[in-house]
Amino acid sequence: MTDAIKIDVWSDIACPWCYIGKRNLETGLAATADDADAPRVEVTFHSYELSPDTPVDFDGNEVDFLSQHKGMTPEQVKPMLDRVTGVAAEAGLEYRFDLLKHTNTVKAHELLHFAKEQGLQKEMTERLMSAYFTEGRHVGRIDDLVELAADAGLDREAARDALESGRYLEAVRADQAQAQAYGIQGVPFFVIDGKYGVSGAQPAEAFAQIARQVWSERAEASAAS
Repeated sequence: MTDAIKIDVWSDIACPWCYIGKRNLETGLAATADDADAPRVEVTFHSYELSPDTPVDFDGNEVDFLSQHKGMTPEQVKPMLDRVTGVAAEAGLEYRFDLLKHTNTVKAHELLHFAKEQGLQKEMTERLMSAYFTEGRHVGRIDDLVELAADAGLDREAARDALESGRYLEAVRADQAQAQAYGIQGVPFFVIDGKYGVSGAQPAEAFAQIARQVWSERAEASAAS
């Protein structure tokens, strides 16, 4: 049997294009499920912090954040937010920038590594992104993260211990070092089978196409060997 295609995704919980890219990837892969020879795919998420200097409790809204951290004017921010909200809606996501609570995401990334160890990284990633972009939940404080961990099926006290101990910080930093080695300067960034790099929140059709292409290449290589 042909080994599964490995897709490694570098993303940040607080990146609006990352959630869109994640959903488009899922939609694209789902479209290949009925193929006669459907590609088998394993997706792994990796840590990337877009704004590591963001405080856990940022005092302000999305417009304030982008104005302070990106040097944009409020007049520039609104059409940009309207655009990303529209693209998110096309992907089936209802972004609520009016509710969003900016925070530092390093603890959320630590939680994702804990969840990966428990076999629940997919569920935890979805829960964090949904909480942040559509529900206005706080994803930077340990108490809040523990509740979200429980929502995703993780043991509450084990999650708290993982976060309070900081023992997954090294794994977060290793992901970031790998991103630097790959030359990744923005997310989402998708690495397919360690040899193809795809940058940005591509349409679902693009992900379906590349999965079929790589799977076909695998089959041809297998037949030739």
